[in-house]
Amino acid sequence: MALSQIDLIQTEKELKKKLDSDRFRHTQGVMYTAAAMAMAHGTDMLQAQTAGLLHDCAKCIPDKKKLDMCRKNMLPVTAFEMENPFLLHAKLGAFLARTKYGVKDKEIENSIIWHTTGTSAMSTLEKLIYIADYIEPGRDRAAHLDVIRKLAFEDLDECMYRILKDTMEYLKSNPKSMDSATEEAFLYYSNIHNGRKD
Repeated sequence: MALSQIDLIQTEKELKKKLDSDRFRHTQGVMYTAAAMAMAHGTDMLQAQTAGLLHDCAKCIPDKKKLDMCRKNMLPVTAFEMENPFLLHAKLGAFLARTKYGVKDKEIENSIIWHTTGTSAMSTLEKLIYIADYIEPGRDRAAHLDVIRKLAFEDLDECMYRILKDTMEYLKSNPKSMDSATEEAFLYYSNIHNGRKD
């Protein structure tokens, strides 16, 4: 179950109090971008809005508190996440979407979980949120944004490939910051990209 339009408005008001102003603007950008992409790809717009609105709901929680909340609620934490606790905002955000904001939709939860690292064989909603997080109007530093923004409304798999390719290039300068899920996602979407060229 996604939030209703009325619930979305109320949740947006709550999040405005919990997120800093830059993060809240980003959140709005992701929500509206995800909704526009859902229209373009013929998928559930309310589901996309809900996931977009809540994708960073745990982002402004201090890292130590993130770790404490994960332990308290028995959310698994990998060794990599222990070293990079900022990544826990995705997993913790999915938990809060369910327990605090009343979302009863596993696909929305999963789209929040994977919006930072990506993973292999993502659902349409998971791809929408991952891509919207990367391309929303406030983003301006990533390479090839003009091409990627166009692809976002034309070909989700190719868009994933282009984002992940650029992300891998960026992370090569600091391989210790690379999550294995991102590597798996890149290999998966590379195979789709390369298969089309054959």
